[in-house]
Amino acid sequence: MNCDKIVNLSLIVALGFLVLFNGLARFDPHRRNYQFMPEMVYSKAAESFTPNPVLPRGMTQQPPVPGTIPRGMKPLHYEKTPEDALRAGRELKNPLLSDGSDLSESQIRGREVFNIFCAPCHGSGALGDGSVTRRGYPAPPSLLSDTSRQMADGQFFHILTYGQGNMGSYAPQISRTDRWKVILHIRALQEQAQE
Repeated sequence: MNCDKIVNLSLIVALGFLVLFNGLARFDPHRRNYQFMPEMVYSKAAESFTPNPVLPRGMTQQPPVPGTIPRGMKPLHYEKTPEDALRAGRELKNPLLSDGSDLSESQIRGREVFNIFCAPCHGSGALGDGSVTRRGYPAPPSLLSDTSRQMADGQFFHILTYGQGNMGSYAPQISRTDRWKVILHIRALQEQAQE
């Protein structure tokens, strides 16, 4: 007999055996199949906010370890005070200006974020005449004024991060990188107003 015929015949016999075994093992279609490693099917994982007697505090979700910092979130050592806003103006520099990246895309993104979060109060032209102010809310200062032009980028970043006056903090809504991009857009608006 040829070697290829032997291999083919053995494969046919193995396949027939598997079909026969499958038929015998599943003679009752209403019975569940055999389970290997049922721990994988029925996980013992606990939900985040459920009680857990094994862990400290009796809860599954634990607080972060003291002194840890979330990945990508460098701490800002400033308070919500005018003095710290001035200090931030001296110490913080716009990283987008120094990393050699293409500023046109950053300004486009800054304009988008500005139109979403800032324009309702400051207006799309940053004059302080947004739609919210036309309905009786106190008008914010114009971002094209001499005072705003003289503010350092770091001071703008501090105001976006911690808020100032009637303006609340935008740190939860706008990422750090996008806050710097908004500042680029504000600077572009200021340059256009001077021309």
